[in-house]
Amino acid sequence: MEFDLTTKDRKLDHIKITVDKNVESEASTLLEGIFVTHNSLPEVDMNEVDVSTNFLGKRIDAPIIITGMTGGHPDTAKINEYLALEAEKHGIALGVGSQRAAIEHKDLEWTFRVARKYAPNVPLVANIGASQLIKGYGIKEVLDAIQMIEADGIAIHLNPLQEVFQLEGDTEFNGILSKIIEIVDESPVPVVIKETGTGLSPEVVYVLYRLGVRYFDVSGLGGTNWAKVEVLRAKARGNRKFAARLDGYGDFWGNPTAYSVIMARMSAPDSTIISSGGIRTGMDIVYSIVIGGDLGGFALPALRVLVKEGREGLNRFVESIIYQVKVGILLTGSRNIEELRCRKFTIKSNELRLILTNEGYDPYRYNRVKCHNKLKVPLGWM
Repeated sequence: MEFDLTTKDRKLDHIKITVDKNVESEASTLLEGIFVTHNSLPEVDMNEVDVSTNFLGKRIDAPIIITGMTGGHPDTAKINEYLALEAEKHGIALGVGSQRAAIEHKDLEWTFRVARKYAPNVPLVANIGASQLIKGYGIKEVLDAIQMIEADGIAIHLNPLQEVFQLEGDTEFNGILSKIIEIVDESPVPVVIKETGTGLSPEVVYVLYRLGVRYFDVSGLGGTNWAKVEVLRAKARGNRKFAARLDGYGDFWGNPTAYSVIMARMSAPDSTIISSGGIRTGMDIVYSIVIGGDLGGFALPALRVLVKEGREGLNRFVESIIYQVKVGILLTGSRNIEELRCRKFTIKSNELRLILTNEGYDPYRYNRVKCHNKLKVPLGWM
């Protein structure tokens, strides 16, 4: 599979850099700090393990979403097409990248429309940036994004770290909350609040949950770091002075994925939580569900394998992730996602235990909430 990755267009810059360069944070997701008891006598038939679940009003065949990454340039349309084909084949959810380019340039809409064309039955998540809401975007542009791909949900992505290190970044953040409230009230499909690699904080989740949001994609620290991506872009353009500003922000600033998932569940107990940010294996997804997530999401590993190995490589990758999830369910003595969610876990990482304890985390109460997922009142960490 070949793509023209030589243009200086920002969309293609992002693809080339993320595929070819080290753009992942050195910091951990802290998922390795989770201990789940192995069941040596599971009494479960592997062939009967059910990994299906619900998302955005549809049944999907595995608790997986390929999160939004691209679109808005003719050369990115093929990526969205192939991702959509794999999502449809495996019955998993799919998000698209920011649709700003197509909203402002209608001739680019087709680079996103291919997602629904090739994935007619799975949940699709549209995508706009919170920063664009301050620049004048409102319900009209949200509806454009939704209708463009016949979306089942609309992600509003929060990316302040990326914006402040982007040459063309929008750094005006005041007033975004009131704009999000307007979209939540008027959108015909659920709003998904999505971070972009630095993790949703419990305060943000709590406030938005109280205002009606019921879908959160934590996108925690430990995976792709967009500040790194933007600094690499700046260096490639010869702007080393701007690039030098990054320092430690590219590796260690943010909320680790494991922390963000647990705190999101504490703050929004009956919401749908997507665990993303450094999700690389099926075991990562198993841990994510045990600690309170509903789905596991990834973008970078899917993009890299698609560009380097083509559709066959992507198919093998997705199949292996689904198989690993089934194995994890079996080895906990569970038969399905619901039973897996109710398995108790222990925090073996001192770092994770410390930051959660400081937030008022109580293992007994939390295991009740994340299992039943029906309590309407947050756990009172505030």
